[in-house]
Amino acid sequence: MIKLFKNFTKKDLLIILICIILVFFQVFLELRLPDYMSEITKLIQTDNSTMEEIIKQGSFMLLCAFGSLATAIFVGYFAANVSSSFSMSIRKLIFDKVSKFSTAEMKKFRTSSLITRTTNDVGQLEMLIAMGLQAFIKAPIMAVWAISKILNKSIELSTLTGGCVILLLTTVIVLMIIVLPRFSIVQKLIDKVNSVTRENLTGIRVIRAFNAEKFQEKRFEEVNNKLTNTQLFNQRCFAILNPIMNIVMYGLTLGIYFIGAYLIEKASMTDKITLFSDMVVFSSYGMQVIMSFLMLAMIFMMIPRANISAKRINEVLLEKLSITDGKLDGSNSRESGTVEFRNVSFKYPDADEYLLKNISFKVNKGETIAFIGSTGSGKSTLINLVPRFYDATEGEVLVDGINVKDYKQSSLNNKLGYVPQKAFMFTATVSENVAYGENGKEEITKAKIKKAIDVAQGTEFVSNMENTYDSHIARGGTNVSGGQKQRLAIARAIARDPEIYIFDDSFSALDFKTDALLRKELKRYTKNATSMIVAQRIGTIINADKIVVLDKGECVGIGNHKELLKSCEVYKEIALSQLSKEELENA
Repeated sequence: MIKLFKNFTKKDLLIILICIILVFFQVFLELRLPDYMSEITKLIQTDNSTMEEIIKQGSFMLLCAFGSLATAIFVGYFAANVSSSFSMSIRKLIFDKVSKFSTAEMKKFRTSSLITRTTNDVGQLEMLIAMGLQAFIKAPIMAVWAISKILNKSIELSTLTGGCVILLLTTVIVLMIIVLPRFSIVQKLIDKVNSVTRENLTGIRVIRAFNAEKFQEKRFEEVNNKLTNTQLFNQRCFAILNPIMNIVMYGLTLGIYFIGAYLIEKASMTDKITLFSDMVVFSSYGMQVIMSFLMLAMIFMMIPRANISAKRINEVLLEKLSITDGKLDGSNSRESGTVEFRNVSFKYPDADEYLLKNISFKVNKGETIAFIGSTGSGKSTLINLVPRFYDATEGEVLVDGINVKDYKQSSLNNKLGYVPQKAFMFTATVSENVAYGENGKEEITKAKIKKAIDVAQGTEFVSNMENTYDSHIARGGTNVSGGQKQRLAIARAIARDPEIYIFDDSFSALDFKTDALLRKELKRYTKNATSMIVAQRIGTIINADKIVVLDKGECVGIGNHKELLKSCEVYKEIALSQLSKEELENA
């Protein structure tokens, strides 16, 4: 938690210092009230006192009360300012760190857990700071100051107050021992609730199609009931504190008056007024002491939960990135538009077996290389090594003759136009989705957006939309079809004018006619760029300059379509499963 508190700015530290000064002043004003009450008590018992003197002391009490109220308002305002500023900084740090996560880190921290850490866990720290600047600073000052005021007044009343404090602290310690282990469980259960809810919302169409609403409800109820029951247990334990606090506070008041009455009865007439005044003062100060320790106890009960949240946040912030930035921008490279794999092998961080084994090939500028193979053969994994979603376990992946690990990630990404297997649309207009991000070159103009959409065979459906290029696209592209999403995703890559295009099974949702037209137009438009295509259909890759055939992570053939029909049995089997012999011979 202390590591996170280092994120306070100088302005925040200055405000905290002001809060401490104001709290000192507030405590001083509050502890002056019993003194004025004692003076009024003495004046009432004194024969020669006047009403003006009593009113004067009463006026001072009112001034102290209003002064304390005004100070508390300022402290609350400053505390809210500091806590909000701190939580904003932490959320930004988490967001920035998660933005740098590779696929490996994203698999380690589930999306639902990252959402909880960014919201609920940060909220716990924000609450601790807001309460801490008010109660945590005030309570010890109030307790020490109040105890110093009453320590030498009466040994009997001091003993009673000390006993009440010990009883209260014992109760709080027992509750902390019982409840604290469940705080960590609560945060994990919140992660699970988020996970189930997110999965339910994302897959709502599938759930409805298979009439699985009851099944999903049961899943949600299980994790929700666990969270509810754990929270209920915690709240019931905390509920015990309130009646015990009231018993201690009112018991202390009753005890002070009972002992005070006994002492006054036994005292001489000259000491009765002093004892009565001390009893009134003691009653006020005793309550201040109890309230101070109660505030401290509440803060100490918040600290462990906030500490658990801080650990969860630090797990994200201190996570070592598997993909780190290089130092080169590729401006001095001798080659352009080339991609080379040199004896590349890869396995996932938590896997025992290699998914790719000893892959080697090179594609030059202007060429098209395609990858085909059975499901699970490693096609998508292979091309994901180029934009560094993962790094090769062994061997080298080179772009323009430079190892991708040596590139600055922004510079590497500027060379690539990536179209993922699952096209994703952002909540924006058609134009904003196509011109999304920065390409490190000239601005993507409206004309270039239209041209990119035209090449991607999207002009027809975009023109039929209500606001054409300014039409709204919902998050995830839920208001357009799968084929339309794929074409917009392809247009997004085209608009960047990259050196290297990466198509990860990006034509699967297109009909054969649209697929053929798009590839023909794309080939003409990108004749000076390198294309890497992963596909399941032979028709999509049949005209590629090179085709890499993968089988169980190994390269079993490299060549063009006709060469592979003669030399590669795996490719021939795939081809014959999709096209007839006559179609293959005439291709």
